[in-house]
Amino acid sequence: MSNQNFGFQDPIEVHSSSVSSEVASKTFMSRVFSWMFIGLAITGFMGYIFSATGLSTVIFSAGHPTPVFYICMFAPFALVLLMGMGMNRLSYPAMVGVFVLYSALTGMGLMSAMFIIYQASSVYSVFFITAGLFGVMAFLGWTTNTDLTKFGSLLVMLLIGAMIAALVNMFMGSAPMGYAISFIFVAVFTGLTAYDVQKLKNIGAQIGSSGDASVGKMAIWGALSLYLDFINLFLALLRIFGNRR
Repeated sequence: MSNQNFGFQDPIEVHSSSVSSEVASKTFMSRVFSWMFIGLAITGFMGYIFSATGLSTVIFSAGHPTPVFYICMFAPFALVLLMGMGMNRLSYPAMVGVFVLYSALTGMGLMSAMFIIYQASSVYSVFFITAGLFGVMAFLGWTTNTDLTKFGSLLVMLLIGAMIAALVNMFMGSAPMGYAISFIFVAVFTGLTAYDVQKLKNIGAQIGSSGDASVGKMAIWGALSLYLDFINLFLALLRIFGNRR
């Protein structure tokens, strides 16, 4: 008798393919989250060291930011562009180095400023709130069957609008407006966390779980995306709930 399946796919093959893609996703996402946690640890460590020791004078002098502070603030933007535009050209070790440098500069500049501006107890408590909220949304992004692509596009547009509003408010100096913008940022980055996790999960299922350098570089880029979601969510919550010194 013929072994034809008349257009029907073997359920065993379907199940095998599903299992292999799920394993690939889990393997890829474990690399993504590992690098994200490493980046956050570097940022937190550098921020604490620079704020708790005399090194803070390199960043702030007489209560005012120094040129080094602005370098630490704006150099990461260039590093993000370097990672994004040079992904195909940079080697895997180079991508790792840029990511580590980015995390360190963010800690030296932005995070050390938060330790100086806000009470340490506020920084720690808001960090744990952020970790909990991030974890819930990451779990939602991983488990939901709803396609979040359309929500991602909406959130990006909302983010651009909030950034423009924040830039305008830098000149207006309106405290109520700044407070409202912080709530918008919380909503945006909460949603983007779920969206990015789902997107990276799908990418992991497609590219496989091999140790190829291109997969490693994609994991670094994914870690940067989630790192930025976490940091921006943390900063927005800190502006709302943080107690200034």
